[in-house]
Amino acid sequence: MVDYHMTTDLGQLGPDGRYMEQEDDWDRDLLLDPAWEKQQRKTFTAWCNSHLRKAGTQIENIDEDFRDGLKLMLLLEVISGERLPKPERGKMRVHKINNVNKALDFIASKGVKLVSIGAEEIVDGNTKMTLGMIWTIILRFAIQDISVEETSAKEGLLLWCQRKTAPYKNVNVQNFHISWKDGLAFNALIHRHRPELIEYDKLRKDDPVTNLNNAFEVAERYLDIPKMLDAEDIVNTARPDEKAIMTYVSSFYHAFSGAQKAETAANRICKVLAVNQENEHLMEDYEKLASDLLEWIRRTIPWLEDRVPEKTMHDMQQKLEDFRDYRRVHKPPKVQEKCQLEINFNTLQTKLRLSNRPAFMPSEGKMISDINNGWQHLEQAEKGYEEWLLNEIRRLERLDHLAEKFRQKASIHEAWTEGKEAMLKQKDYESATLADIKAQIRKHEAFESDLAAHQDRVEQIAAIAQELNELDYYDSPSVNARCQTICDQWDVLGSLTHRRREALELTEKQLEAIDQLYLEYAKRAAPFNNWMEGAMEDLQDMFIVHTIEEIEGLIAAHEQFKSTLPDADREREAILGIQNEAQKIADYNHIKLASGNPYTSVTPQTINSKWEKVQQLVPKRDGALKGEQDKQQSNERLRLQFANLANVVGPWIQAKMEEIGRIAIEMHGTLEDQMNHLKQYEQSVINYKPNIDKLEQQHQLIQEALIFDNKHTNYTMEHIRVGWEHLLTTIARTINEVENQILTRDAKGISQEQMHEFRASFNHFDRDHTGALGPEEFKACLISLGYDVENDRQVQTFYARPVNAN
Repeated sequence: MVDYHMTTDLGQLGPDGRYMEQEDDWDRDLLLDPAWEKQQRKTFTAWCNSHLRKAGTQIENIDEDFRDGLKLMLLLEVISGERLPKPERGKMRVHKINNVNKALDFIASKGVKLVSIGAEEIVDGNTKMTLGMIWTIILRFAIQDISVEETSAKEGLLLWCQRKTAPYKNVNVQNFHISWKDGLAFNALIHRHRPELIEYDKLRKDDPVTNLNNAFEVAERYLDIPKMLDAEDIVNTARPDEKAIMTYVSSFYHAFSGAQKAETAANRICKVLAVNQENEHLMEDYEKLASDLLEWIRRTIPWLEDRVPEKTMHDMQQKLEDFRDYRRVHKPPKVQEKCQLEINFNTLQTKLRLSNRPAFMPSEGKMISDINNGWQHLEQAEKGYEEWLLNEIRRLERLDHLAEKFRQKASIHEAWTEGKEAMLKQKDYESATLADIKAQIRKHEAFESDLAAHQDRVEQIAAIAQELNELDYYDSPSVNARCQTICDQWDVLGSLTHRRREALELTEKQLEAIDQLYLEYAKRAAPFNNWMEGAMEDLQDMFIVHTIEEIEGLIAAHEQFKSTLPDADREREAILGIQNEAQKIADYNHIKLASGNPYTSVTPQTINSKWEKVQQLVPKRDGALKGEQDKQQSNERLRLQFANLANVVGPWIQAKMEEIGRIAIEMHGTLEDQMNHLKQYEQSVINYKPNIDKLEQQHQLIQEALIFDNKHTNYTMEHIRVGWEHLLTTIARTINEVENQILTRDAKGISQEQMHEFRASFNHFDRDHTGALGPEEFKACLISLGYDVENDRQVQTFYARPVNAN
């Protein structure tokens, strides 16, 4: 519109830190086009309002509303996020100029060099200067930061648009005016980022108004980009205003680049710019939306008031599903429409009030209050319908539950009664034993208990059927028929149960007498049979005894057993008499007895056979015991013979051993005298040898009789042999010692007294009576004999020689 004569570089800084002059200088004469001015006023106003609405305000006339500088400062604070100096609230011109200067100073502080724009022009309402200032602000805060591949802001924005629209046919973005007239570029930008919002293939290049309106409406509705341009203005202008197009396109850039701040500002600008142009549309939309909403309410309420119940749960659940679809699918859009209607109405009234236009008065019956009343009626009907649906479903659930419960109990009962009539009609008791009859009676009693327990189920089935009738169940006839069948069958079972019990009890009495005899027979036959089996086992039992006392104990026990045989024979005859009596009763009453006694497997034949066996085994046992008794008596005689002689020989040998020990220590006289005395003693011992031989003969007999113990003596043959050999060895060794002493005496010239002294010393120190001295004993013996033992080496020298009694 005008040449603003200001430096507003969109991308680079100069050497002095200020923004370099813009590459594309605007032609002042060309900007005098009224169409451009209209587009700029609308676009810039919408852009400003998109930010001012964040502060709860807006402008209506861009020439007038910034004159006092207050909203200008507020706009800068909102878009920059910074606090400006506190404005002056006075109404005088100087106050306004000061506020505008504060705003211009803030703009200059952001690196923008303003030329030919002063606060006075803005305060005086100079349109050109005001639009130039706003464009400066837009460049600085909305476009300046846009840069692609280190290009300036304008070139960067243009390059971004070219890249985004390159894949689309009939789109060739070369500038920010002619390239946008057919509307395809706007649609291509939206489709590139949100393809679900635009059906690009259906757009036609020869219908620019439709294309532009489609892009503007989609951007406003789904992208929150306010409508800043009119399709007709763009189409009807030979060269659309570049600043307006850049401003609008920058909103798309920020929207798709995630710049929420720029997106929100563009949205607000669009909405504010559209207020005046869309008032009429809002009125028309309100009327149409109100009519449609009221018509929908009018159609829906009768459906919600239709309370005719369905017979089945499936049908009622379908109604509930339809109602849920209504709540989930059909109603939410209407709720949104109602809210939108109220919002549009309030917005329209606000816009009209701000525009000093009369308030909007809807057609009769289409007021907000009318819609609210209709909506309230709808929600009341909806609430009642929902409550009715839930109650009806609960009723049907109850019915279905009862019906299922009826079917389940009926099926269980019918399964239980299956085969019961045939069982009750059978006459198996006619050929049964008493045990069978009693078992059948117990089984029948258990059946009667089971029958009584099932009485509750039958009553429950009847009660459920009655309740289903009262609740008007749709399938009541089939329920009643099944219930009647169950009740009739139940009566038949009761009658058959009674008749079978009478028959069983009568048969039981007829067999009880015979059974009592069988029971008595079994009670006496079993113990008697066990006694006979035990007797046979005892009579055939192998016995091993070693003493006469043991065999005499067995004989006494056998004699006691034989004394019980007469009583046992009488018990046998009594038991057989019981069996005979039972057979007589059966024969007299023509009763066919079962094979064998049910209480025992012991038959009369078994008893007689075993009794015979016992009679045969008794004399055999007598002979075996007598033979063993004779054998044990013989063994006892052998024990006594051996013991009597062993009890003499054993002490004799022991006495001789003690005696030879004393002789070896206490010998007197010459060595020759001692030798003679010992040889006489040796001969007397040898003369005792026949007694040893006799004892050996008796021991041989005991071994042949396999006798292993003898309580009559503590001496065994082994002890006697060892003692006898030890006695002979001791005598021989003593004689040999005396002979060695004689040889030593004669060879060494030792006197008899010395020999006695040596002998006495040796015997004194040979305390363990081994016939030899240890080193310490030998040393002590030498000292006692008067030898001077200086050290242990001398003892070892002496000890190296044999040191014994010789």
